[in-house]
Amino acid sequence: MLQRLYGLYRSIRFYAVTASSAGPALSPDQGWHDRRHPRRHERLPSERELSEQYAVSRMTVRQALLSLVRDGVIYTRVGKGTFVAAPKIDQQLRTLTGFSQDVQARGGRPSSRVLDARVIGAAPEVAAALRITPQSEVIRLARLRLSDDLPLAVETAYLPFARFPALLTHDFAVESLYAVLEHQYGLALTQAEQVLEAVVADAEEVRLLELTAPAAVMR
Repeated sequence: MLQRLYGLYRSIRFYAVTASSAGPALSPDQGWHDRRHPRRHERLPSERELSEQYAVSRMTVRQALLSLVRDGVIYTRVGKGTFVAAPKIDQQLRTLTGFSQDVQARGGRPSSRVLDARVIGAAPEVAAALRITPQSEVIRLARLRLSDDLPLAVETAYLPFARFPALLTHDFAVESLYAVLEHQYGLALTQAEQVLEAVVADAEEVRLLELTAPAAVMR
């Protein structure tokens, strides 16, 4: 059984890794393609089909697929199936780039869905980070960030309203925040501090990112 599991794991991994670096991405709703032309976001055969193709039990297939999901080689979408994952984002930290630039650099098509865009009073932790007085007016811009129509991140930015009073006149479903800051306000971002931690996704993150709970995310 272990030998069959390993053989199945290697076969699917080889196919998926080849697919992740080949050609333009597919819509997650498109089906299984010719093996000679694998693509990112291509749907894998069902557990039953893989079980028959490799002459192993469906439990063996499920274990191999779970291992590949953990490795980031494939991903699942509830009610739709299992798909080839796109290459992992390799962000070079020598320069500061935005989400849109990162996705475009790896051949993807970035897009956004604005979840919240309004002026609010700065909470103490936001005020401290921006070095302003608590309850000063700040712009809160929350977006769902997508690559090839697949949700990758929920991003929330806070900016001082006094410094960027016309910011909310822009449509950030299609515009890049970094580009607007640079071209309209002459502010080219060159430095950033990033703090990440692994946490269990809350209900809203599970819904927006189309995850299967419980799921781990980086914040």
